[in-house]
Amino acid sequence: MAGRNAKETRKTKETDINLTLNLDGSGKNSIETGVGFFDHMLTLLVRHSLMDLTIEAHGDIDVDAHHTVEDVGLLLGKAIAHALGDKKGITRYGFCLLPMDEARVDVALDLSGRPRLVYTLEAGAEKVGEFDTCLAQEFFQALSNSAGINLHIEQRAGKNPHHILEAAFKAVGRALRMAVTHDPREEDIPSSKGVL
Repeated sequence: MAGRNAKETRKTKETDINLTLNLDGSGKNSIETGVGFFDHMLTLLVRHSLMDLTIEAHGDIDVDAHHTVEDVGLLLGKAIAHALGDKKGITRYGFCLLPMDEARVDVALDLSGRPRLVYTLEAGAEKVGEFDTCLAQEFFQALSNSAGINLHIEQRAGKNPHHILEAAFKAVGRALRMAVTHDPREEDIPSSKGVL
């Protein structure tokens, strides 16, 4: 299923973002949002999803990172939905149980077209470096909404906020990788309704 690509832009009074995506890549990325820890998390998500992703974002991070993080989530979700097209032949579901040192995060997702986020991470700190840990939920909510993903991110163990968030981003990447993969036995849209 080659050629599943998307190019998206978003320009508001708060952010200016350009994004290119190849769902069938090898994890190559160039990510510059101006928010260092967020760039690190996105790099991990992309590496484990094996998508190729380029993001250049300029936002009002002098205020805080909220608008940039949320808008990147919105745009990435839009790009994933665009690249998937009618979703014919995809696996649809994905999951990952991912340990990161003392932390463990479980992710399950469905590319159903019906957005929903279940999020139980408790990072235990308000910040990792300069990054507000609550913004991870804002990112995943925006991603779920704009891509139409039923996304469950559940913390099973962990105390270190960096490890908890890293496990979440990696696990989402792995689950996405599974869900967008072409199933050689599925020739149609993987739904009894005939549409996702």
